[in-house]
Amino acid sequence: MSSSITSRTRWFVAAAAVGIHGSIGAVYAYSVYTKPLMAALGWRYEQVTLAFSLAIGCLGLSAAFLGRVIEQRGPQQAGRFAALCYGGGLMIAGLAIALRSPVLFYLGYGVLGGLGLGVGYLTPVATLIKWFPDRRGLATGLAIMGFGFGALLAGPLVVWLIAAAGLARTFVLLGGGYLTVMLVCAQFLRRPPEGWAPVGWSGSTHDPLHGAAAAAGGAEPAAALLSPRQILLTPRFGLLWLLFFIQVTCGITVISAASPMAQEIAGLSAAQAASMVGLMGLFNGLGRIGWSSFSDVIGRPATFMTFCVVQGLAFFALPLIAHPLAFQLTVFLIISCYGGGFATLPAYLGDLFGTRQLAVVYGYMLTAWSAAGVVGPMFAAAVRSHSGGFSGTLRYGAVGFAVALVLAVLIRLDQRRSSGVRKSS
Repeated sequence: MSSSITSRTRWFVAAAAVGIHGSIGAVYAYSVYTKPLMAALGWRYEQVTLAFSLAIGCLGLSAAFLGRVIEQRGPQQAGRFAALCYGGGLMIAGLAIALRSPVLFYLGYGVLGGLGLGVGYLTPVATLIKWFPDRRGLATGLAIMGFGFGALLAGPLVVWLIAAAGLARTFVLLGGGYLTVMLVCAQFLRRPPEGWAPVGWSGSTHDPLHGAAAAAGGAEPAAALLSPRQILLTPRFGLLWLLFFIQVTCGITVISAASPMAQEIAGLSAAQAASMVGLMGLFNGLGRIGWSSFSDVIGRPATFMTFCVVQGLAFFALPLIAHPLAFQLTVFLIISCYGGGFATLPAYLGDLFGTRQLAVVYGYMLTAWSAAGVVGPMFAAAVRSHSGGFSGTLRYGAVGFAVALVLAVLIRLDQRRSSGVRKSS
């Protein structure tokens, strides 16, 4: 296969990755189902939301434990498996609604669907980053952008389908549709040929912030020779896990409480706050492609330091912003960084540990997402209950980002020290 043909092929792989992530990203529109499920079946709020918590929990666990299998089986088989689990899980959830069975709903949407979420999230990213060694940030941003926009597109579609076909059939129709889309996209997922490189790529990238090679996505680092379990025990993996955990925890804190927070602090009406929540999905998606592409220019270390500084200042200022427009713009800035962190993380892992076992290492890292998904909302609720408002929650978030900034600097210092040892030897 010639270099020019293969270079065109990688854009087909990118389109397939966006298709898969756009399908599974509909999970972030789950809140649209909440009231219809409660009204139609008489389920309590806790019963309905448990399915979403199970899905996100199984996402992280399946990504962590199946990363090695994905590398062994290849992206096409993994993509088909994700399609069957996710699409099948939604259809089983539809059957559960018809049978009025909460347990079957948890098994279908939460466990089986969550399994498809984890494999479907991990496989396209781990594949695509190998096709774009020259533009890792852009590659991961393209795929994960689809996840951010998935909920934006799914929300109105779900509302229309429930009105037109009923609740149970909505799950079945969506499951069949996503199953078909993901199976088609999986056919285009494949690894690049051994030894392939983009035309004109030299194998290294200049880092304009520090003047060092390979900081923004160049040649494979020395850590690429380590096994995934050895990588787990390195200080930089632990530091990055904590950094990502803090960022996601703080971001989910804002996402889970955005509407009441906007009404309490900035005086928005319920309708205005709902509109703001809808626009948050747009900025989540734009932040994923924008920040990750920007990381190809300034380097991943500088990008994560920027996330910490920008979000820390925004969390500190947000309780003081009573102007509705200024409040919303600040929230959108926070959410863009939240999405950008997700999109930039796989490229950063590639920079630090190489791409040979990226699916395995990235799967381990996604356990931080699962942990943050539980801790974030619980932390926000506990602090608000204790303080009587959201100001305390946001202040704690600002402190969290100060800690995250220290972690980001420590990772960068460890990376530079490792680079210096290699050069001297």
